[in-house]
Amino acid sequence: METDNLANYSYMGRNFSDLSINDNSSAFSDCNSDRSGEFPTNSSESRRLLMACASDNSDELISQLVSALESCSIEEQKQAAMEIRLLAKNKPENRLKIAKAGAVKPLISLISSADPQLQEYGVTAILNLSLCDENKEFIASSGAIRPLVRALKTGTPTAKENAACALLRLSQAEENKIAIGRSGAIPLLVNLLKNGSIRGKKDASTALYSLCSVKENKMRALQAGIMKPLVELMADFASNMVDKSAYVLSLLVSIPDARTALVDEGGIPVVVEIIEVGSQRQKEIAVAIMLQICENSVAYRTMVAREGAIPPLVAFSQSGTNRARQKAETLIELLRQPRSGNDAARTSEESA
Repeated sequence: METDNLANYSYMGRNFSDLSINDNSSAFSDCNSDRSGEFPTNSSESRRLLMACASDNSDELISQLVSALESCSIEEQKQAAMEIRLLAKNKPENRLKIAKAGAVKPLISLISSADPQLQEYGVTAILNLSLCDENKEFIASSGAIRPLVRALKTGTPTAKENAACALLRLSQAEENKIAIGRSGAIPLLVNLLKNGSIRGKKDASTALYSLCSVKENKMRALQAGIMKPLVELMADFASNMVDKSAYVLSLLVSIPDARTALVDEGGIPVVVEIIEVGSQRQKEIAVAIMLQICENSVAYRTMVAREGAIPPLVAFSQSGTNRARQKAETLIELLRQPRSGNDAARTSEESA
């Protein structure tokens, strides 16, 4: 997540000028290539691929590999899928060539293979082809979404991570977000967020961030229990997931059910702590979240004030960016408004 122009800062097409993020470190997973095993550097396959990547004449090799994808031999299919994966990974211009040569549909068939390694290679090759914007629509329309969701459920750890990345790439086309959500991806991504490796958590949060711009996917994420792992990850400053989890939360709290879930999972003290001791960017996200929570709920303002949010907000209002200071000042005014006993007893339902 890098930007040279903070006023027009955006991530995946969403404008973040309101958050005024000014930290150039990457908040989300790049999901820009696979991280699967390579050929041994001294292998004949490695030499052949290196020559193909260095050459402008890879068309013949690509054609041979696409034909081999439909071989009756699983080993030949594995070899072809792995080589296609590497050709697409290491030379961007090959991605469109490979798709045009007819690789997409046989690769999608491999994703449904009962052989875990073959499935992994198919998923990863599709991921690398999806890095080309011109391929995304064709990959989705060729029926890749449901097999990728199955791989997210049944695949190897690498297959699951790369399936999450591939679904992220496909979700960057707005029309695919609902299809991906309705195919059962959201609970599986939430599970990866809970139980995955560090990379898996990062990839899952990135995909969820993209998909949860759609309201029905926000509801699916809440029903899948996303709030508990989000709060836990935000509370763990050593997890390298505070920013990522907070960004996902910033989307979810636009709906009342998410605000209720955040309170139920003990999230208010966690967000206040981020405002107090987090990095500049983390504080800005936390203030934006807290403002959404408090705008229409006197009960939540009371909770936030009782957690001691006002002093760190005052400190932040004197050091943040212009937009962040404005949000902090607005939030301070809300928290300082008189609260009667009856008002403070109201529930978050009034914020619906």
